[in-house]
Amino acid sequence: MSKGLAVAAEHEAAGSVLVEAVGQGRRTRQTEPQGVEMVFEAAAALGAAVDRHARRLVHDQHQPVPVEDTVQEISGSNGFKLHDETGITAADMNDSASDGDTPRQTWWRRLRGGLSRTTAAISTAITDLVSKRKLDAGVIEELEETLIRADFGLDVAVRVAGAVGHGRYDKMISPDEVKGVLAAEIEKILLPVTRPLIIDDAAKPFVILVAGVNGSGKTTTIGKLAARLSGEGRRVMLAAGDTFRAAAIEQLKIWGERTGSPVVAGNQGADAAGLAFGALEAAQANRFDVLIVDTAGRLQNKAGLMDELQKIIRVMKKLDPSAPHAVLLVLDATVGQNALSQVGEFSRLAGVTGLVMTKLDGTARGGILAAIADKYKIPVHFIGVGEGVDDLAPFGAREFARALAGLEQS
Repeated sequence: MSKGLAVAAEHEAAGSVLVEAVGQGRRTRQTEPQGVEMVFEAAAALGAAVDRHARRLVHDQHQPVPVEDTVQEISGSNGFKLHDETGITAADMNDSASDGDTPRQTWWRRLRGGLSRTTAAISTAITDLVSKRKLDAGVIEELEETLIRADFGLDVAVRVAGAVGHGRYDKMISPDEVKGVLAAEIEKILLPVTRPLIIDDAAKPFVILVAGVNGSGKTTTIGKLAARLSGEGRRVMLAAGDTFRAAAIEQLKIWGERTGSPVVAGNQGADAAGLAFGALEAAQANRFDVLIVDTAGRLQNKAGLMDELQKIIRVMKKLDPSAPHAVLLVLDATVGQNALSQVGEFSRLAGVTGLVMTKLDGTARGGILAAIADKYKIPVHFIGVGEGVDDLAPFGAREFARALAGLEQS
């Protein structure tokens, strides 16, 4: 189903806009005029469909559309792509440092904001539990339940709650003390998996295969990673192995243009394994430093699609027995416990070597990363807190733990 943003002239003149979902065979969900301020606050999320300079919409072929022509564009085509399919449509939307005179937040503030859902739930529960009661078995049990609800998992919840209670029974304890113990215990769990992605310069090219389920943010993550590696002076080639979605191919081409990275791409529906083979041949022949291979989003319980992922790995090994040198699994931080099964299945079938957690956008369920680290011990290389090109950063156990516990940076 297509969705579009239509701005009627009378609402624009009145200082408001009309937002309506447009879909084949569906009724309009919302027809009430919205205040301009509210829509502008949502611009970051809807930016994939907006040309900021011209203040026009952008259709599914990434071309600007004047506001007065939007109705024709929506009805005469497949409409506008959803936000998670077009992460970088406008030329400047993802690396813009500010909106107007508003300075861009620091990385720490963006991380705190990205974990705000989990942090708020934990902080409120802790305050309610300990501010008027001495620490006893009942408080510890309720704290365990709070952590389980926050997706930390049973084992981590029991361990952390036990650490809070150790040596403190029948004593008053402040919420900040509890948060301090919580942060310290989470940091202990995360430190062993806090490892950077190391590019072996002896491998020409160093092949990175990127996998994950639909909508996890693979293609956008690849673009950001390409920008980071290119900025380090490495020659990067991209392979558009997500041949299932035409939008993914076009999106990767745009990232290639932005980062100066050539893109090997075929038509929609092309054989993904054959494309990966051809990309590796080209990268070897031209002595590229890094080849990043995108793959189609696939559910971890779909055997046929997982077999295709294994086929991509097999054909690349015919050219380079050591390839891929890294298999990154991109995880959506909003899915909670389902991420555990994703890590298990992708690791079993594709040999995942590292994790990237994306969409720490305020609705994230950040506790799940501690549960994954505790169970699988797989390195966490990067986390992403937004759509900006600089919103992908190396993972840090201490800052993540303190942000999750609701403490300030130390």
